[in-house]
Amino acid sequence: MSIIYILIPIAMIFVAIAVAVFFWAVRSEQFDDLEKHGSSILFDEHDNSNKKHD
Repeated sequence: MSIIYILIPIAMIFVAIAVAVFFWAVRSEQFDDLEKHGSSILFDEHDNSNKKHD
C-alpha cells in the first residue's frame, strides 16, 4: 500500500512533462500544417546533387 505514495507523484510528474511537451509543440507551431508533410513524399525534390552527370 505504501507504493501508492511513490507511484502517484511519479505519475503526476509524467503527466506534467507530457502536458509541457504538448504545449511546447503547440507553441512552436508543430501542428499548423498537417497535410504538407503527409503529401510531401509524393512529389520529387528538384535536387540535382544526387544525380550522376555523364
